[in-house]
Amino acid sequence: MRALTNLVFKVTLSSMIVTAPAMTGSNKDDNSVAFREAMLPYYTAAVIKKFVNYNSVPPYFAYPEKKAADNACSLKYPDNLPLPPAAASLSGKGSSGKYAARIAIGQSSLRMLSEGAALEVPADRSPATGSADENPAAGSSAALSSTSASAERKMVVAQAAILYTGMQLEQQGLDPKAFEYAWRGYHNLVKKGLIRKKNVLSICDFSQPSSSKRMYVIDVRHKKLLYRTYVAHGQNSGAEYASSFSNEPDSYMSSLGFYVTSRTYWGRNGLSLKIDGVDTGYNDLAGKRNIVLHGCSYACQKYLKNNGSLGTSLGCPAIPQTMSPRIIRIVKNGSCLFIYHPTKIYLEQSTVLNG
Repeated sequence: MRALTNLVFKVTLSSMIVTAPAMTGSNKDDNSVAFREAMLPYYTAAVIKKFVNYNSVPPYFAYPEKKAADNACSLKYPDNLPLPPAAASLSGKGSSGKYAARIAIGQSSLRMLSEGAALEVPADRSPATGSADENPAAGSSAALSSTSASAERKMVVAQAAILYTGMQLEQQGLDPKAFEYAWRGYHNLVKKGLIRKKNVLSICDFSQPSSSKRMYVIDVRHKKLLYRTYVAHGQNSGAEYASSFSNEPDSYMSSLGFYVTSRTYWGRNGLSLKIDGVDTGYNDLAGKRNIVLHGCSYACQKYLKNNGSLGTSLGCPAIPQTMSPRIIRIVKNGSCLFIYHPTKIYLEQSTVLNG
């Protein structure tokens, strides 16, 4: 009986293969209706290859609702925010209701972060209808904005901690706060569309002495430290440590904050790189001051050994001549450069960090 069943199955399968119609576009030479509807002869596996177009079969999840719920909830919904109405009404309706509630929560959480900038309404004023006391909706919008900003900030800080630990930057001497602030500013500049080259982040950690290799060039995409080298500060910013900073022309001081790299040029220091200050009030006069990234002979191991400390610049972040061409070619054309120092007034007032 089993042999007979197997025989019937084989005969049926063979008849299906012999009479299978060709798929649309299976033959590059003829795409006519008559050809597409014609019967294919039996040529074993060649027939299957002709009428099964593997590339046209879309992939799908076996449990699409569960997959969607997991993806939507990859970001934790803030604990101090009430559940969205859609989620609250669905959460008590069995297992399918729980999945739908999770999707609603995840989508609301993601939407909050993606619309964070648009939701920023002052707590005491609604743009359309007046104060929060006069219009309860204004207060709820402000509360949602505050929660959204807080959730986003916590997410960015958590990302910074993970990257800092994963790349072992503590062993490289980089201050954890320097990286955290750098990552926060980088995140905000990317959101504003000011960073074109998103895979590179450079940090000058001026909390370290000039005798330390305190410039870090990081490959954000591959989570790698590309270069760590010396960098000089302005001559009026201090001797071994930089402690004073200015945005004023002819101050010969370094300027704190975030820069976006621009184009290269050849000057008296060889290949140099223009940098645009984007921190209002702290480095936005960098162009007028001719603050650029360039190589020099006084920011290297040999100079340090002979003189006991690095030399100082006229305000530019100056790096070793032997490394400047390689670093400049990597960071040029739209990457983020951050000059850090734990100056409280800057950290509290920076438009990039807090805007």
